[in-house]
Amino acid sequence: MAGVLEGPRLRSDSNSSTASSRTLLRQRLSQLLTCVEDLSSDDEATEEVSRTLDEAFQLCGRYSGEFFRLHMLTWNVATAEPPDDVRSLLQLDSDSPADLFVIGLQEVRATPVKYVSDLIAEDSWSHLFMNTLGPNGFVKVTSVRMQGLLLIVFARQVHLPFIRDIQSTYTRTGIFGYWGNKGGVSVRFSFYGHMLCFLNCHLAAHMNYAVQRVDEFEYILDSQDFDFYNTPHVLDHKVVFWFGDLNFRIADHGLHFLRSSINSGRFNLLWSKDQLLMMKQKEPLLQQFEEGPLQFKPTYKFDRFSETYDTSAQKTWLGFNGKKRKPAWTDRILWRIKPTDEEECGSIADDEELPVKVTQDIYTCDPSYGVSDHKPVIGTFNLELQKKVETPLVCVSAEGQWSADEDAVLTYTIQEKFDACTSDWIGLYKIGFRSALDYIAFVWVKEDAIADVDEVVQLSMKRDDLPLLAGDYILGYFSRNMQSLVGLSPPFQIMESTLALLEGLVPENINGLDK
Repeated sequence: MAGVLEGPRLRSDSNSSTASSRTLLRQRLSQLLTCVEDLSSDDEATEEVSRTLDEAFQLCGRYSGEFFRLHMLTWNVATAEPPDDVRSLLQLDSDSPADLFVIGLQEVRATPVKYVSDLIAEDSWSHLFMNTLGPNGFVKVTSVRMQGLLLIVFARQVHLPFIRDIQSTYTRTGIFGYWGNKGGVSVRFSFYGHMLCFLNCHLAAHMNYAVQRVDEFEYILDSQDFDFYNTPHVLDHKVVFWFGDLNFRIADHGLHFLRSSINSGRFNLLWSKDQLLMMKQKEPLLQQFEEGPLQFKPTYKFDRFSETYDTSAQKTWLGFNGKKRKPAWTDRILWRIKPTDEEECGSIADDEELPVKVTQDIYTCDPSYGVSDHKPVIGTFNLELQKKVETPLVCVSAEGQWSADEDAVLTYTIQEKFDACTSDWIGLYKIGFRSALDYIAFVWVKEDAIADVDEVVQLSMKRDDLPLLAGDYILGYFSRNMQSLVGLSPPFQIMESTLALLEGLVPENINGLDK
């Protein structure tokens, strides 16, 4: 795949943690020298030296965190139906498997009948990604749709209990803000206690509207609100990813020069006239966002099912032939780390300001996909963070042996106080499930009152709701207020029922369930 970044990787920090640690280390070492000079007892000096050194080394390692792999995709699909296979687009065979997938599409087919049907059932693009990622251990966390704009978030199953406070919103900017063919959709959530926001945009088209595109972006940021006191706006989040068909073009250069530079791989000759890079030089807001180098071919506009730039003769309103579309990097992925204020001593003010480090590994396009006149753009990142939460809110467990011969017993325990409600539920999922709504059966949690912390609540699942055939399953506690699975049981096996054994039932005869 062309365009993979070479050389040093791009890296952003939410604060200068290395400098802070060094400052604190110097303070501790200064204390160490003072202790050695002042203490008369060798034993006391040894003990104090040991304690101070331990503190110094703890401070140096305080901000080192765990790495999580983020795979991002943006693609204007130009109302096309999805291809048969997107495995290579998702890089599922990579040596560095992802933890999160964030997929932003633009111009998903949205005729009135099609759009209404997609609201009732998943659209064909969502089905494709769910069917591809589900068997690989990924679950759809959430999605948001505004006409042709679609944003989907997937996570590896093990991370689900630590993705909380999910909320999505959208902003229309098309036709004076009344039509949703242009605008932005966003999803925000807490990931191991760190606030992330993903904003998928489709901004105004055409060469002369660069300023309008920036105005639309600012309007989207100003108009999107979230119901969280600490992150009411997009830019309040610790990390923001801004991506989509941003529609910035390459100004001034003629078509021949553009294609000559592209064919020779000299993309750097075009950067000075890229409208987004030009606007970043004079717009303080845009300067807060980082982007990897454009070391891949411009992603627009191609003849469909080819790697050839636009050869059609565009028709004008009067029927005369117009100019061909110039190639441009319309499809982009940028990110912003929220600035943090440090105290004069260089320490972090509180746990809310633990840093997140973003390292970009890949920024490229995949020219092999041709259903659209745009090529999909891929960005892969490492998120380095220190977990602020490591315990699921709810512990769920299947008790005893399960089969459809009798009612099954399960227990749950709230391990930490959260905004639980009596409409929370516990679902039974087959291993490889695709979303929180992909349950086989479910039971409501305690109906008469909210369970107390550490209270063990026992529930039963009716035998008529259980699958007749054997298989591997998992239980998940779904929080209505958090819109997420906040607790998962260990995997367990449901045994074949007596009825299945007596009648010799086969998997396809039992509600479509595989054995």
